[in-house]
Amino acid sequence: MDTPLTILGIAGSLREDSFNRAALRAAQQLVPKGATLEIFDLKGIPPFNQDEEGHPPERVVEFKRRIRAADAILFVTPEYNYSIPGVLKNAIDWASRPYGENSWDGKPVAVMGASIGPLGTSRAQYHLRQVFVFLNMFPLNRPEVMITNAAHRFDERGNLVDEDTRAHIRKLLEALTAWTKYHEGGRRAASANA
Repeated sequence: MDTPLTILGIAGSLREDSFNRAALRAAQQLVPKGATLEIFDLKGIPPFNQDEEGHPPERVVEFKRRIRAADAILFVTPEYNYSIPGVLKNAIDWASRPYGENSWDGKPVAVMGASIGPLGTSRAQYHLRQVFVFLNMFPLNRPEVMITNAAHRFDERGNLVDEDTRAHIRKLLEALTAWTKYHEGGRRAASANA
């Protein structure tokens, strides 16, 4: 890939002061050379209604366009009740519909998350990985980034101040970039042999 690689970052929280939104902003500063990270805010995406999937709202159309234009996806998810937030699942559902128009299909993807507890969204991340199977996404297995005790890793303005966490996010983005290039090479080889 000669052009810069584009990663689309999506936080699974709508709360302005969310640690996950803050972690996504930090990731935007930590992308490796040759890659950019654009952020899509899930605000304004309505509840999924299958009656409207053939003519989705404009915000959903824009979301699907941004997913298709991206080379890779980065999800940053909180953990609600041992799983992914409803707002994130809702957005994923919109972008996968109608049947046969799955915007996520074939996208390399990485996931990370932050919580105030000691597990760092591990259960939510594993549930999200289950969703990737049906979506036919290609998840990066390692490194895993589970930001624990988030209140001690961000300052009062939402800046990530913990250097170890910054290093983990940087490694995740470097690995996602390499993973995306690997899959791009495979797609090019497959289309050349078709």
